[in-house]
Amino acid sequence: MTGAPTNLAGVSEILDAVRNGASGEALAEMPLPATTRAAFVLRSEQDMFEGVASKDKDPRKTLHVDEVPLPELAPDEVYLAVMASSINFNTVWTSIFEPMSTFGFLDRLAKDSYWGRRHALDYHVVGSDGAGVILRTGSAVRNWRVGDEVTVHCNYVDDQDPSGHDDSMLSSNQRIWGFETNFGGLADICVVKANQLMPKPTHLSWEESAVNALCNSTSYRMLVSRNGAPVTQGDRVLIWGASGGIGSFAVQHVLNSGATPIGIVSSAAKASILHELGCEHVINREEKNYKFWMDPHTQDESEWRRLGKDIRSLVGGDPDIVFEHPGRSTMGASVFVTRRGGTIVTCAATSGYMIEYDNRHLWMKLKTIKGSHFSNYREAWAANQTLIDGKVVPPLSAVFALEQVGDAAYEVHHNRHEGKIGVLCVAQEEGLGITNPELRDKVGEKRLTIFRRHK
Repeated sequence: MTGAPTNLAGVSEILDAVRNGASGEALAEMPLPATTRAAFVLRSEQDMFEGVASKDKDPRKTLHVDEVPLPELAPDEVYLAVMASSINFNTVWTSIFEPMSTFGFLDRLAKDSYWGRRHALDYHVVGSDGAGVILRTGSAVRNWRVGDEVTVHCNYVDDQDPSGHDDSMLSSNQRIWGFETNFGGLADICVVKANQLMPKPTHLSWEESAVNALCNSTSYRMLVSRNGAPVTQGDRVLIWGASGGIGSFAVQHVLNSGATPIGIVSSAAKASILHELGCEHVINREEKNYKFWMDPHTQDESEWRRLGKDIRSLVGGDPDIVFEHPGRSTMGASVFVTRRGGTIVTCAATSGYMIEYDNRHLWMKLKTIKGSHFSNYREAWAANQTLIDGKVVPPLSAVFALEQVGDAAYEVHHNRHEGKIGVLCVAQEEGLGITNPELRDKVGEKRLTIFRRHK
C-alpha cells in the first residue's frame, strides 16, 4: 500500500471517458495509474479476532480502503475499470478470517506459476463480483477488446488442467476470484482472466449489473443445469433464505421453469418481497417460530414434522427439491421434508459447516444430497443471458460507496439486508450505464426495483 490519498483524478478521467462513449482506441491511449484504490485485508491482522465469537467479529475493523500497486498483467488477463461491485458472504468470511485466513489460499496459488506468485502479498484485495469497462487486454486475450462493457463471474481456473475440461468446477485447481485469489473486484481497477468475462446487460445500471454473477450463476447451476438438481415443470421446490442473494435468483429460476417455489424467509417484509417477485407460497419463520434444535446437540423431529405439514398445506405435497444453504441450522429439517426420491442441493453452510441429519430419512426413502459450488463458464454465461433477456431481475437492495465497504460487509454479516448490496467504485453515483432504455421499460422499473422499494 502507498498510504497516499485516493487517486480521484485518474478515476475521474476514466469515468468521464466512459460517460462520453470513448472508443476503445481512446481508452487504450489513456495512461493507467501505477496504483488503484481498493478494499483489502492485511496479513498482519489475520489473528486479531482470535477468541472472539463469530457474531462479534467486525469487518469494519479489517476492511481497509487505500491505494495499492497495480500488478503486472498476465497474457490471459485484462485490466478492468470496475464501475461497481458487490458484497458476498465470502467477502465477510475474508474480513473476519473465518473459517480460516485467506492468505493461505494466496500462498498456495503462489506456488503454481510465475503469474501465481503475484498473489501472495501482505494484503488481499477482495471482491468476487464486478461490472465495468476493459482498459487493457493481455497478449493472449482473443474475444474481448478495450472498451467492452462486461460483468465478471468468479470462477478462476487454469485451462491447462485436464481435470477441468469436462466441467471446470471439477478442476483440481479451481478457485474463487477475489476470495482464493488476489486483485478482486472491490477496487477501481481489478485484474480478471478473459474466461471470466461476460457481456453487461444493457438495460441495467452498473450497480444493478454488478450484484448478479456470483449468486445468479450459483443458483442456475443448482436448479437449471444438468450438473445440479434441474427443476422440471410441476416440481415443488423449497427455498431457504428465499429473499436473499442466491435465494431470490432461485425463486426466479424456479418460476421460469414452470415449477412452484416455496420460499422460507424470516420476516413479513421479506415475505412481501417474494410475493411481488411472483412467489405465491411463502413461509415466515418469524411467525412460525420453528425450533429445529432443542439444544446445541439435539434436534426436534416434531418441528421437522410441523414444517412438512405447513409445506403440504400450501402446495399439496412434499418438496421434490430443497434448495439448501443455511447448513447446520436447517439440514436436518431439509432431509426430512424432501419427498421420497427427492433431492437436497446445497451450496453453503452460513449457519455452520458441521451438519447433522437423521440418515434413516435419507437412505430408506432414497433421497439424495447433492453438493454444488458456483458454476462453470457455460453455466455462468447462460445465467447471465437470463439477465440480458430481462427474464431475471437483480435483487439490488442497497448501494454503498467503496469507502463504506466495511459498513456494507457488516450489514451482510448480520443479515440486515435483503437481496444484494452493491458497491460503487469508478461510477461513484447510481443510475449510470443504462444503454437500452427500451428493454428497461419493457421489463418495468417497478419490477427492477422490488428490493430497493422494500428495504
